[in-house]
Amino acid sequence: MSQELEFPNLESWNSRSSERPFIIAGPCSAETEEQVIETAQKLDKMNVSIFRAGIWKPRTRPSGFEGIGEKGLPWLQRVKEETNMEVATEVANARHVNLALKYDIDVLWIGARTAANPFTVQEIADAIRGRDIKVMIKNPINPDPGLWGGAIERIANAGISKVAAIHRGFSSYTKTKFRNPPEWQIPVELKRKHPTLPMFADPSHIGGNRDLIAEISQKAMDLNYDGLIVETHIDPPNAWSDAKQQVTPEKLDEIINNLVLRDPQTNDNVFIHTLEELRGKIDKFDKEILDLLAQRMEAATKIGEYKKAHNITVLQPNRWEEIITKNVKAGEKRGLTKNFLEKLFKNVHQESINHQMKVMNKNEQDAEHSS
Repeated sequence: MSQELEFPNLESWNSRSSERPFIIAGPCSAETEEQVIETAQKLDKMNVSIFRAGIWKPRTRPSGFEGIGEKGLPWLQRVKEETNMEVATEVANARHVNLALKYDIDVLWIGARTAANPFTVQEIADAIRGRDIKVMIKNPINPDPGLWGGAIERIANAGISKVAAIHRGFSSYTKTKFRNPPEWQIPVELKRKHPTLPMFADPSHIGGNRDLIAEISQKAMDLNYDGLIVETHIDPPNAWSDAKQQVTPEKLDEIINNLVLRDPQTNDNVFIHTLEELRGKIDKFDKEILDLLAQRMEAATKIGEYKKAHNITVLQPNRWEEIITKNVKAGEKRGLTKNFLEKLFKNVHQESINHQMKVMNKNEQDAEHSS
């Protein structure tokens, strides 16, 4: 991201919650007025700060439930009137924004599919320009930090100061236990670039399974996230959308109460000294890793020269498979995960191929430069 942006903390969002975790909860979809009000009444007793409910639902297939539409917005108004919570809903275009503002919705969120389209995000930004509204932006479905950061910039440039990011995981062809693998390094990097940006985890969409919500929520707290947005339904098995990933208000209360909240920093000199010592070791190991990688690339370059001399193709699929299989097995014995090892050695091998391709194309590139 090119801009350095400053964002107010969550205490300015909602006076009801001044401590971590800031909780946003409610059903995936507003289904009936009774369902919305009953869920809200239970969540209100739990000191939830913002009640969320989907009014418009972007579904992959047209046969899916696409939300109750404008009909449900007065239900959210009633929640505001009868509880101490603010209300939030997803918007995907300027029409949604205008209707949400008409019904005095407090918080808008931009979904993962919408965040991936800069034209649509700009349309939403133009529709809320100059408004006193809070906006949350989910990460795009594909793991592209630039798209996420760009969406945040567009909303901030519209004069909206109360902006937050929602980490809901990323789509993947690889089958894992998560519906949307978290790829924690991406939101961590976004937070590093913008330390004041409030960050929420969406364990419902990351996990896709209610049994994973507690685990993911704890991980988010360990990474110093500001809050959680959790899909909560009075009767999850019979929910009209995303039934498997919703929890009851009672279960949400249990998850929140069992969270272990750790301090982001300390003044304990012994701890600080020990931490710095260990970080020094990590810095040393990192340097050694870089030195070894450089040596590996030198060897790969020589292999490329040998292949070129003997007119052999760069890519050798059997060798690629051998590297991955062998090193994954060896790494797992050392306590490293298969997912990490596969990504690591695929990237290392790809970099080796890049070095060899430079060797293969050297004469052609030199000819272009000299012509």
